[in-house]
Amino acid sequence: MARILLLIFISWVLISCHSAKHPHRINHSINDSLNMAIDKIYQQESFNGFAVSVVDERSTLYQKGFGFSNVKEKKPYTENTIQNIASVSKTLVGIALLKAQELGKLNLDDPVQKYLPFTVTHPNFPKIPITIRQLATHTSSIIDNEFYLSKNYFLKPNQNLNGLKLNFDDEQVFNPSDSIISMAAFLENVLAENGSWNKNSFSPHKPGTIYEYSNTGTALAAFIIEKATGKNFSNFTKEYILNPLQMKNSGWSFNEVKFSNFSRLYENPDTPLPYYQTATYPDGGFITDINDLSKFLTELIKGYNGKGTILTQKSYKEYFTPQLTDSNFIERNGQNPYNESYNTGIFIGFGYTGYIGHTGGDPGVMSMLFFDPKNNLGRIMIFNTNFSDKKGNDAFYGIWNALEKYQNRLKDIQ
Repeated sequence: MARILLLIFISWVLISCHSAKHPHRINHSINDSLNMAIDKIYQQESFNGFAVSVVDERSTLYQKGFGFSNVKEKKPYTENTIQNIASVSKTLVGIALLKAQELGKLNLDDPVQKYLPFTVTHPNFPKIPITIRQLATHTSSIIDNEFYLSKNYFLKPNQNLNGLKLNFDDEQVFNPSDSIISMAAFLENVLAENGSWNKNSFSPHKPGTIYEYSNTGTALAAFIIEKATGKNFSNFTKEYILNPLQMKNSGWSFNEVKFSNFSRLYENPDTPLPYYQTATYPDGGFITDINDLSKFLTELIKGYNGKGTILTQKSYKEYFTPQLTDSNFIERNGQNPYNESYNTGIFIGFGYTGYIGHTGGDPGVMSMLFFDPKNNLGRIMIFNTNFSDKKGNDAFYGIWNALEKYQNRLKDIQ
């Protein structure tokens, strides 16, 4: 018996030493297994191309692209493929607001009117000021009206439009590139008392009372940052977020990024869409790749744990503090743990189980960015293809769940 135990012990030592000498083999084995699990789902052909990652508070543990960024040209979707990420962009607006507050340029509880060149008041509650914090928590009473979809999206200039749809769904229109307007002009048209598109721009609720998700409100917050700091929103975020985090492949417009790396977007696997931009670009127009976005999520996890580099501990605490209660919701999502509408910090969402992050959806774009504060592990997915059926939904969350299945093993081998 002693001899058997001795042989078992020696075998264990040899295996342990072998593993210690070859950790890269374990790493490759786990990565290969995860690659295979995700590729198996990709083969169901719900999406043309996408990238995913797993991060912790120190670094990126795993990242990889799958499929094609351009199906016709058979161009692979890689870690360096860039595209817009829809409403996940809002998480940067929250960071920018708190940086502007740190700099003494604004206060979240200031009325928005303090910074605006046009008047924005709720027509039924003209004496109740709308505040910046209300914009950041989607309780301002400002909502997206029909013109958000019909007057906000514009074609990229100088592109070949042959065979491409000029609308998305029935209401969302890609307007000609020579008709593009500024964020300021769009907001004034939609929100000012005599604005040309000020029709159903406010909900029936008193400002500060009810959560109502608002892209227009997000754009107004970014515009206020511009007016308060005297800097273009894109330049402000580049100075205080992108440059410090070495997010070198990211930006807010086509001329700020390497366009040859930009993915074609698809309404479905068979229907390519034209390249587009929006007047209200801060609410969903951030262009990035999985590598850069992973750096950002790692910074958020650091910030949550009091070790962030781009905001003070005080600012990060405010960013991550849930701002709302049950009384602020007409319907509260207690079913999907990855829905940011259960509670909100400063443009950062909370699922009902405690996950922190944001989702995104736009023409040809699906995205998710969340981390678990209990284990400091985060996941990201960026897709260049929309889905609207159960098959697509199952594939989407199948990939998300595969990342979760392997995330602890990825962390253990670091």
